[in-house]
Amino acid sequence: MSKLSIATPAPKVGFVSLGCPKALTDSEQILTQLRAEGYETAKSYDGADLVIVNTCGFIDAAVQESLDAIGEALSENGKVIVTGCLGAKKDAAGDDIIQKVHPKVLEVTGPHAVGEVMLAVHRHLPKPHEPFLDLVPAQGVKLTPKHYAYLKISEGCNHRCSFCIIPSMRGDLISRPIADVMMEAENLFKAGVKELLVISQDTSAYGVDMKFRMGFWNGRPVKTHMTQLVEALGELAARYGAWVRLHYVYPYPHVDHIIPFMAQGHVLPYLDVPLQHAHPDVLKRMKRPASGEKNIERIAAWRAMCPDLTIRSTFIAGFPGETEAEFNYLLDFLKEAQIDRLGCFAYSPVEGATANALDNQVPEEVREERRARVMLLQEDISRQRLEAKVGKTLRVLIDEVTRSGGVGRSYADAPEIDGVVHVKLPFNVRKKLAVGEFVDVKVTAADAHDLRATVIG
Repeated sequence: MSKLSIATPAPKVGFVSLGCPKALTDSEQILTQLRAEGYETAKSYDGADLVIVNTCGFIDAAVQESLDAIGEALSENGKVIVTGCLGAKKDAAGDDIIQKVHPKVLEVTGPHAVGEVMLAVHRHLPKPHEPFLDLVPAQGVKLTPKHYAYLKISEGCNHRCSFCIIPSMRGDLISRPIADVMMEAENLFKAGVKELLVISQDTSAYGVDMKFRMGFWNGRPVKTHMTQLVEALGELAARYGAWVRLHYVYPYPHVDHIIPFMAQGHVLPYLDVPLQHAHPDVLKRMKRPASGEKNIERIAAWRAMCPDLTIRSTFIAGFPGETEAEFNYLLDFLKEAQIDRLGCFAYSPVEGATANALDNQVPEEVREERRARVMLLQEDISRQRLEAKVGKTLRVLIDEVTRSGGVGRSYADAPEIDGVVHVKLPFNVRKKLAVGEFVDVKVTAADAHDLRATVIG
């Protein structure tokens, strides 16, 4: 009588993902490959045979958060592989920061290094024998809720902004072939994704490195270019009744050509434009790729083409050399531009950034005070713009179900960074909302950040 074979449990990998949505998509790719090879994911440190930590290394607070996460993983598990932006960062002496602080980590890689991470996993946790190919869904493993997902169209950046070290960690721009991007987008929609968030370091520059090479999608030629990508994604989203939202869009002239797509409803009328400042001299010191002198005219033209357009942006207060007059220029710009969604950061010296060598560094207390003044102004602007929506009808995507209805987002609200819509069901409506469902609502109230609304029908 032959002995019964006992299946060996699949090795389990724990995963900690930190940082921005671009790092999140790196994590998704690694998790997808792990799943494809038959590894399982562990929900706790003690249930893992090994832990991967995907780090962020952009500002000092993110560096410390990453180092703390690595330390916790080492303490709780002991077998740790580190990847991400902090893995590419060195200290003033040229030493690897991670290995200097945590010498017991097994291996360290930089960002977008799926192959290197998998080789490290194989060395320290041999992969299972012949996993079934259908363990991985076509859309890959996602860390976001099932109804929305990020779509990364490129890696790296060709700009050399003086406050940023991203190119030193992620390299120059490398665009993904347009057929690959469109295939991933369709797989996500087929899997039930209702909102696709397009991300990169510079979405407007998509295809520059490829000289806008011609690709093919569904048998027709499509250039590797932002405008043709947005048009194709809009058509695909319409087929599935889904949303497409654009992030990290630099205000280059060709961005004007995608605004009509928004006005026609092909993609959401939402632009995430990282302006960073308004004064021309500050922008020159920042080495920003676009001048701020015509941004007011550009924003006005965009809104003339698409009156419902929501603009999100980020700004830096207290950049080296910023005078009180230059800061007041920024405040005047914000009053005129009426940015819908705005984040402001006090300048933070990042190790390795060339801005650290600029003259006339602004004292920390002044930086923080200026940041607070921007946010105080923005609170009034946001309140007024949201109050103007009271009485209007909006389509909302439900993120959470509550006893009285749910919490969702309109076209003007990106997940986790913008406001929300608190949705209430009328007493005469006997139904429950569902996560990932679109509902039409009437806005009944607003504050500086969020809306309140009632389901129509």
